[in-house]
Amino acid sequence: QVQLVESGGGLVQAGGSLRLSCAASGRTISSYVMGWFRQAPGKERECVARINWSGSVTYYADSVKGRFTTSRDNAKSTVYLQMNRMKLEDTAVYYCAGYCHTVEPGSQCDYWGQGTQVTVSS
Repeated sequence: QVQLVESGGGLVQAGGSLRLSCAASGRTISSYVMGWFRQAPGKERECVARINWSGSVTYYADSVKGRFTTSRDNAKSTVYLQMNRMKLEDTAVYYCAGYCHTVEPGSQCDYWGQGTQVTVSS
């Protein structure tokens, strides 16, 4: 089993920045694709970003491309999501996902965190 705990969510003004962290425990994540998802009220869950084991391959949804960056520190078993130039529509619960089968957005992820709320205000 892998436990994933997100942190770093909160309230930010439009145009501002936040950095989310996802700390993993239990089994190692160093060989696996990790992902970030979000779900806004009344909307389906959306894959925001994914990163391969080394960080050399990433995926970003068009809605966040150029504004969000995902990275990882395998020595710390932690994955990050840096969110810049945030928009009102970025408001959602953000989830970390682990052991994703590939970096492609539709592939399954086997472990999930509890989520952290991100709210962007005008």
